[in-house]
Amino acid sequence: MSLLNPNSPMEIVVLAIIILVATGIVARIVGVFLRQYFKGVSRRLKVSETTYVVFRRLVVALIYVIGIIVLISIIPGLEKLTISLVAGAGFAAIVLGLAAQNAFSNIVSGIFLAIFQPFRVGDYVTVRDEHGKIEDITLRHTVIKTWDNRRLIIPNAVIGEEAIINFSISDPKTLWYVNVGISYDSDIDKAREIMIEEAMRHKGVMKTETPKVLVTELGDFAVNLRLSFWLKDRSTAFEVGCDIRESIKKRFDREGIEIPFPYRTIVYKREMEREQK
Repeated sequence: MSLLNPNSPMEIVVLAIIILVATGIVARIVGVFLRQYFKGVSRRLKVSETTYVVFRRLVVALIYVIGIIVLISIIPGLEKLTISLVAGAGFAAIVLGLAAQNAFSNIVSGIFLAIFQPFRVGDYVTVRDEHGKIEDITLRHTVIKTWDNRRLIIPNAVIGEEAIINFSISDPKTLWYVNVGISYDSDIDKAREIMIEEAMRHKGVMKTETPKVLVTELGDFAVNLRLSFWLKDRSTAFEVGCDIRESIKKRFDREGIEIPFPYRTIVYKREMEREQK
């Protein structure tokens, strides 16, 4: 049997199996090699993980494409058969074309994300009101690990059009807020002093930046205060904010600063009619 020039159907089947297995093995070996190579030299060559992840997947995809082309080339008459199927496909061909267009759009967007890097693997971002860490960027989609350990999977063509807040680019330092309402009878200056002290006591708050407390609103039943403080990065902001909010509540209880309940004054229509008479 000549594998280079197969004549019988059995020879074609055997050669097709060999090509498929060889393509899979080569793609796997090249993928593992590139992963290890780029991890070892990424610091020296200053190549970010995002770039080599996308490049590695492109190379692996190219290997599979070459394998498919070789596989098609050994099957006699496949070209004529393909033309006949496409000519008679009609609506199915249009659907497949649209699907391929979306897939190609995601691939191109993934390449652009790797080149321009609005975010990188390992960055902390907020997208669509979800905060998390960029875990992976594939040729089709981007995977974000959210703060509660969910996986948000967004197609590259979609996330490329989204407004993204990146907390890891340049300066990861983050300004965070804690809002607290106190009663109108409470001392604003004393409440401000307590809030600043509790913020400074927390180990997660940067001590180089002094927290601030501003009066943001004179509400219906409370004077609303906003505490702002700086953190080293966004990853612990929510937890630190919860800790400080709890410590402020406990300190207010000890110091006699009231956090009022919402209240409303209800006037019944019948009582108003009686007063008018």
